[in-house]
Amino acid sequence: MIERFRRYWRIFGTGLSLFSIGLGGVLIFPLLNIFIPARRTRAVMARRFIRITFRAFVAFIHAFGVLRYEIIGLERLERQGMLILANHPTLIDVLFLMAFVKHADCIVKNGLWRNPFMHAPVRAAGYIRNDYGTGLMEKCIASVRGGGNLIIFPEGTRTPANGSIALKRGAANIAVRAGCNVTPVFIWCTPRFLGKGTKWWQVPAQPVSFKIEVKEDIDIRPFIMAAGSPAMAARNLTAHLQDYFSQESTRYAAA
Repeated sequence: MIERFRRYWRIFGTGLSLFSIGLGGVLIFPLLNIFIPARRTRAVMARRFIRITFRAFVAFIHAFGVLRYEIIGLERLERQGMLILANHPTLIDVLFLMAFVKHADCIVKNGLWRNPFMHAPVRAAGYIRNDYGTGLMEKCIASVRGGGNLIIFPEGTRTPANGSIALKRGAANIAVRAGCNVTPVFIWCTPRFLGKGTKWWQVPAQPVSFKIEVKEDIDIRPFIMAAGSPAMAARNLTAHLQDYFSQESTRYAAA
């Protein structure tokens, strides 16, 4: 009986937390879009507010007993101009990263620009739309070179339930063409929570253990020097990252 109550309590906490984020998107960010016409000033303020909001979200779900979390290597995120590549096991990975990364930027799916709860926040923050076509690469490079910390999930979607990781080449292309080292981040979540194909109310019977490990940077210069072209360098870097994240996934599964 007590365990059932605790589980319902965690479901309530998860739903309330997600609802609060959506409510903020509807009530607060439209005002920024209206009263702060300067795009750059509006983006800076919006990103700061998003960071504060997501920190509150993390504290909230922790207080509700939904999950416990640990961050290793947090000091490595206290920089600017980073290209942060992370695996993507849960829906809330980006919330955690943006809660602890200053000057965070990200690529946003086109659907969120039409979402009634998220349209105003992503517009105010000036995040990068994934439907920019040929201009997408340039906007990502400009973000990193301008001091932003660009967060990318190179899988392009959430990691499947079997844990297999398949990376796309876009993130490596950005690293090579921007001349920016990669800051890899690996995320563990036990038991499975808000994964691909699961609903927000499908909360595990026991509290979730969430762990984020910020790894040492991967130097891209050897890949550029060894390749005959940026395209080949990006291909080789993608293969290296594929092995890197797959090994981390295997290490986690064996732990």
